[in-house]
Amino acid sequence: SPAAVAAMAELGPRFALPGADEDPIDLARLGALGAATAIRQWVLEIGPGMGEATLAMAAAEPTTGIIAVEVHTRGVARLLTALEAEGIGNVRVVHGDAVELLRHRIAPGALAGIRLWFPDPWPKTRHHKRRLVRPEVVALMADRLAPGGTVHAATDWADYAAVMAEVLDAEPLLRNRFAGAAPRPPWRPLTRYEQAGLDAGHQVVDLLYERRGPA
Repeated sequence: SPAAVAAMAELGPRFALPGADEDPIDLARLGALGAATAIRQWVLEIGPGMGEATLAMAAAEPTTGIIAVEVHTRGVARLLTALEAEGIGNVRVVHGDAVELLRHRIAPGALAGIRLWFPDPWPKTRHHKRRLVRPEVVALMADRLAPGGTVHAATDWADYAAVMAEVLDAEPLLRNRFAGAAPRPPWRPLTRYEQAGLDAGHQVVDLLYERRGPA
């Protein structure tokens, strides 16, 4: 829509990460936009969709910076518009691929958390290779976490939950904080994707893994 095009053109650069697309980012020196609140840590949210959870988290955690990475233009435009309207400055928005961002722009040990809530389950067997939670990507995620940092995944697809747990269990840099699935944290916002799954009778599974400290 014209409004989405305008949001991408006018607000995209303001909320973008500084530097060129493949330039490493010094998150320790990256602050909030137009706000006096200091950012104490940065987390990566992969696939915020229309941004409802992003907005709720940003308001609830003003000293946590959120890098929201989304491939779909409509969702990015909606999030940018809402951030501007609500005057939120602790969110940076990336329109692109989260794996490429992790690979080229995020330094090892730089993130306090990675939030992967209700990613595309790619339910057809022939499409399973497109799922984001796979060994090489999880290894990259773990490398970019600081000791004690977390990977928090959630899905309402039972087979994907089982695959996620298997892949996360196999990553030597991570340990499960729970014996299996984690209880749903009360601070995790309810997204439209989660509500759709609940309405369909699906069971939501949260998984919370922590980056191990130095040996």
